[in-house]
Amino acid sequence: MSASLAGAVDLSGLKQRAEAASQQQAAGGGQQAGAPPRAGGAVIDVTESSFQSDVVERSMEQLVVVDLWAEWCGPCKQLGPLLDKLANEANGAWVLAKVDVDANPRIAQLFGAQSIPTVVAIAGGQPVDAFSGALPEPEIRKWLTSLLDTLRDKLPGIKAAEEAGGQVEAEVEEQEDPRFTEAEAAFERGDFAEAEAAYQRILAEEPANAEAKAALNQVRFAARTDSIDPAVIETSNADPADPKAAMSAADVEVAHQRPEEAFARLIAAIRVNAGETRDELRNHLVELFELFDPADERVSKARRDLASALF
Repeated sequence: MSASLAGAVDLSGLKQRAEAASQQQAAGGGQQAGAPPRAGGAVIDVTESSFQSDVVERSMEQLVVVDLWAEWCGPCKQLGPLLDKLANEANGAWVLAKVDVDANPRIAQLFGAQSIPTVVAIAGGQPVDAFSGALPEPEIRKWLTSLLDTLRDKLPGIKAAEEAGGQVEAEVEEQEDPRFTEAEAAFERGDFAEAEAAYQRILAEEPANAEAKAALNQVRFAARTDSIDPAVIETSNADPADPKAAMSAADVEVAHQRPEEAFARLIAAIRVNAGETRDELRNHLVELFELFDPADERVSKARRDLASALF
């Protein structure tokens, strides 16, 4: 925890105030003025009177992340929507409890918060970690992941939420997209033109669909290599500068799971050609790169070799 939040934090003071408020409400025969009803959902607004039930008691089952904020706080307005988004994505593994420190100063005092925004993780009725300031999303995700990993066997709500989320993901995966089914069927029966058209229709509707883009590259490659005579490798070996032979031979080598040989062949041809021919060879090599994971070390090495050949 941060230095300002280190050590034990006694939450009993707010519990006593909440109990007193409940007694006052009962004596008055109605809801206390200004006290909101018990909140629910992934994001809840918390006051001093609801802190015991909405934070302390809830934290016995699931992780509760308390966001100390104020309307006048600029960084709070950056952090708040991000925390809201992450809480709604968590499928109940944790809940976000938002506390307006102007309306509820005792909660901020309780945690010894020296600045806002301050975010405090509560588990088992006690603070377990905290940070201050509007951190970037990757750091907050890493922080939350670490907390959930640590607390998974201690808070039953975390494991239950993860199991429910896994079931939902499995159900989503089982629901096949008929557009992809059509394209895959065409590819399997060797109708490359229809498969390409099907993937292009998907991209017309969803230009950023990465799965369709990758599949379209594979279809075009399969169509291109379907009619190539493997003997073109010998032709290219006999004349490494021949661009057409080099491109066809590289396609055959990639199709036969020898991408390193294919990349080296095209780079060698790029070194000895110029102008439009060189550009054609480079474009062909880049198309082959797109058939692989960008993190593939063979692709990374070939990209470095390509840069050396060009410059």
